[in-house]
Amino acid sequence: MKPAREGKPIRILAVDDSEENLRLIQALLSVAGYEVVTASNGQDALLKVEQESPDLVLLDAMMPKMNGFEVCSRLKGKEETRLTPVVLVTPADEPEYKVRGFEAGADDFLTRPIHSVEFLARVRSLVKAKRLNDQLVSVEDTILALATAIEAKDPYTEGHIERVTRYALSLGGEVGLSLWELELLRKAAILHDVGKIGVSETILLKPGPPTEEEWGQLRSHPVVGEKICLPLKQDRLIPEVIRHHHERYDGSGYPDGLAGEDIPLAARIMAVADAYDALTSDRPYRRRLSKEEAIQILKQEAARQFDPKLVLAFVSMLDTGRLG
Repeated sequence: MKPAREGKPIRILAVDDSEENLRLIQALLSVAGYEVVTASNGQDALLKVEQESPDLVLLDAMMPKMNGFEVCSRLKGKEETRLTPVVLVTPADEPEYKVRGFEAGADDFLTRPIHSVEFLARVRSLVKAKRLNDQLVSVEDTILALATAIEAKDPYTEGHIERVTRYALSLGGEVGLSLWELELLRKAAILHDVGKIGVSETILLKPGPPTEEEWGQLRSHPVVGEKICLPLKQDRLIPEVIRHHHERYDGSGYPDGLAGEDIPLAARIMAVADAYDALTSDRPYRRRLSKEEAIQILKQEAARQFDPKLVLAFVSMLDTGRLG
């Protein structure tokens, strides 16, 4: 029986300028039940990836003209192929090759001569990881679509997700978050209000202050949002931000009453970004405030609602024109 991907055989692209090496790899993989596509050079490999959408790419590192390192770098640099596992096959187990491979984004390495048992074990492991990644991406796409649908429920928050994401990323970069942390913060910013799917539009659009019961519904959305995003738990920062972006620096926030630096940094960043956009946007119960009025409120709430260091950084960015 062939290994399958949603009912289809798992497809592997083998790339090598040696016909003998390709025949060996094709034989090993075919016997194991994989569908094999081949390419004899780097340019052909890039074309085959576009045409065939392989589940795994096996790359000879030392091909002439465009070598495997460059092919790998190009694949990992494209959004459509960055999650496709790439194995670089090198002539020897040399640190130099691994350094170059890691810099190019390779997922694994093999050296010649290829040992069939180890080779197939690594292929199985990487294909399994790819399949799980595909499932997670599908889940993520669904949740992101849900976040957009929630924004559409409330005409007063049109553009809120886009603006809050921009503010949060700018502030995160200002205080030194890594590129990886910024990518997770981006997703968290998009999803931070996803829990409002359970809040009635009547409450969201109410022109006056909510009743105690209505306020209880509104306060539940961080916990509901966290539950919705549990499938993304491999990125712990995302559910943390969703759950805690309404905590207050003085401990009077919700849902857990966390205070100070016990609140995750990314959630503290989101709190500032979210509040600034809310203050400078029209709401059913009040007009939007000017930038200057919003800054004054942020300063007043520093050390009470917000991390004072983050307020200082955010206001500095506004004052110097680094944040619109």
